[in-house]
Amino acid sequence: MVKVVVFDMDDTLYHEHSYVSSGFLAVDGFLCAHYGTPEGAVAKACEEILAQHGRGKVFDRVLDAFGLYSKTLVRRCLHAYRHHTPAITLLPDATACLEHLKALHVKLYVVTDGHKIVQANKANALGLARWMEHVFITHRYGTMHAKPSPYCFEKICAREGVAPYEVLYVGDNPHKDFVGIKPLGFGTVRIMRGMFAEVEKEAAYEAERRIETLDALLNLQEGRV
Repeated sequence: MVKVVVFDMDDTLYHEHSYVSSGFLAVDGFLCAHYGTPEGAVAKACEEILAQHGRGKVFDRVLDAFGLYSKTLVRRCLHAYRHHTPAITLLPDATACLEHLKALHVKLYVVTDGHKIVQANKANALGLARWMEHVFITHRYGTMHAKPSPYCFEKICAREGVAPYEVLYVGDNPHKDFVGIKPLGFGTVRIMRGMFAEVEKEAAYEAERRIETLDALLNLQEGRV
C-alpha cells in the first residue's frame, strides 16, 4: 500500500514556463527602472530569444539587442530573475490531487533539483507547505545528490519509517527522474506534460506507468494508479 507520494515540482505541479515568464517580467522591470528600457519590451524580447535559441544566453542576447551588454549587467539580470517572487500557481489537477491525498492521510513530499533560492521561491509561491511534509531541494545537499541520486528519497524513507515499495514518485523527466530509484523498489509514475512529454527512453529510464494528468492519482488505492 502506498503510504508516501513524492512529487517533482517543475512541470509536474505547475507549468514551468510560467516561472520563466514571471522571471522575464522581473528582469523587464529591473531594466525599465534602472536603464529606461520600454516597459514590456525586454520581457517580449526574452520570450522571442528563448523560443529561437533556447536557454543559455537569453540575457546576454537581450542586453546586446538593447545596447546594454556587459558581464556585470548579465549577472544583475540573473540575480533579478532568480530572486524575484514568482507569479505562479498550481495546476488545477495538482490542487485537486494534493487535497485528495491529504484527506487520505497519505504523506506528501517534493523532491526537486535546481538553484536553491529559485526552487525555494517557487515552493513558497505555490504554497506547498500547506500539503507537504517537506520540500527536498536536492542542491541543498550538494549537486552529487541531485536526481538521479536516490539520496533524498532514502531520507524520506528514513523520516517516515517506510520501505521504498510504499513510496510512489511522480515526475516528468525520463532522463533522470526514475532511473536511480526504480532499482531500489520505489514506485514510479511519469506525467506526460512539459518539455519532456515527447521524449522516449529505454526501459531502465522509464517509469512503471504513465498518466496524462494528476487526476489519475485520485484513484490511488493499494499502491495502484
